[in-house]
Amino acid sequence: MESSLSWQARFEQLRSNKIFELFVVGVIIFSALVIGAKTYSLPDFVLRLIHVLDWMITLIFLFEILIRFAAEKDKKRFFHNGWNVFDTLIVIVSLIPISDSELALVGRLVRIFRVLRMVSIIPELRMLLNSLIKALPQLGYVMLLMFIIFYIYAAVGSTFFSEINPNLWGDISISLLTLFRVMTFEDWTDVMYETMTVYKLSWLYYLSFIFFTAFAFLNMVIGIVVNVLEQEHASAKQEQAKIDNEPTLSDLKQELAEIKAILHANNKGQR
Repeated sequence: MESSLSWQARFEQLRSNKIFELFVVGVIIFSALVIGAKTYSLPDFVLRLIHVLDWMITLIFLFEILIRFAAEKDKKRFFHNGWNVFDTLIVIVSLIPISDSELALVGRLVRIFRVLRMVSIIPELRMLLNSLIKALPQLGYVMLLMFIIFYIYAAVGSTFFSEINPNLWGDISISLLTLFRVMTFEDWTDVMYETMTVYKLSWLYYLSFIFFTAFAFLNMVIGIVVNVLEQEHASAKQEQAKIDNEPTLSDLKQELAEIKAILHANNKGQR
């Protein structure tokens, strides 16, 4: 039992080692470069070298997953973490030799998604993504309101401007794309000046739309994400404070030894 505990402690120490984490991050970055290199026309010997490197990267990822699993105190809870499940699936699928089969495209896609393992390795990136996911319910209402504004303005634009330029305002779906162009400030003044030749006050239409979407709604989206991110930081600090305040096994042993010494001294004094 003590031997297994010592091995588990060693693996946990290796997993939390900064050099090991930086090594894994470096392998992920190198994996991304290898994926990018495959998109170029390369000589056969370079492609063979890349193939060998790809398998080496996969084996390193497998080794890293095994270390993380061995470092887990409760092995059953390892797969309760969604990122552990994601990393394990990516590694397992990468080990399947499907390069010459009909599933070759799936294998390539899986290797591309290995870059996402950067999120599971770096806690800060994981916190950002978790904050974005938790903000989705609140963002959904903002997006719904934004779509309503888009739809109203698209209907108005299609009604008044369709004869000026059918390519931009021919129907409501095209008008929605044109308004998205206006919201992103992609040559929106050209669209505005074109309609102003017929409707002099059409600039009010564009400026009010930009105020609602580019300024008001997008700032609301940023505010929601920042607020959720601050809450995630606060909860992470509270969890870390709980972990720091929890007594370790060595602390409990030391306290127990001190209690035994006090009791032993009291027994001697009574005698």
